Amino acid sequence: MDDSVEQVWTIGHSNHPYDRFSDLLREAGITAIADVRTAPFSRYSPHFNSDELCSSLRRDGIAYVFLGKQLGGRPASRRFYSNEVADYEAIAATDEFREGLDRVVDGAHRHRVALMCSEQNPLDCHRCLLIGRALAQRGVQVNHLLADGRTMSHSEAQQELLRLTGRDEEDLLMSLDERLATAYRERARKVAFQEQSADSQEPVAAVANHGSV
Repeated sequence: MDDSVEQVWTIGHSNHPYDRFSDLLREAGITAIADVRTAPFSRYSPHFNSDELCSSLRRDGIAYVFLGKQLGGRPASRRFYSNEVADYEAIAATDEFREGLDRVVDGAHRHRVALMCSEQNPLDCHRCLLIGRALAQRGVQVNHLLADGRTMSHSEAQQELLRLTGRDEEDLLMSLDERLATAYRERARKVAFQEQSADSQEPVAAVANHGSV
């Protein structure tokens, strides 16, 4: 890989009709979707099930790749949970996650790639709080496509994250980087995938939208 700055987009399919989803991609010039859902299915919007979605995107001239194994937010191993909530920092430290990032960055050399998950708001989703953060730390320009067609830069998302967690004011005891790290951790604790209980193998979600994929 070269040292040029790459761009990556993210999008949540939410409950969009496929045509609206396709319009959002076309307006942003997206040429490839990287599906980062751990389970690439939607019980409420079956047109976003991986096989059907792949076929629809192909008809629209958009490539599709599933990266949920490398970049999903619902890890299978319980070593990636802290107090029964998925630990994004632990996931980000794995070789598998870094390999997934490498594939995204490599793909961004040839395509306008959008990382796709289910949640409408990027700040409710690991595509922003986990993957977007890690890509930004690599120097990638991350852009979040919103449901109304606007684009939010990752820098703007971080400012909103600080506001949501009450850490947008300067703090003499904490640097901006420390405030951001704390804000990421606090937000993830609220929205990351959550196991049901220590003695259950059937997980549930901390946020309702996580249960729809």
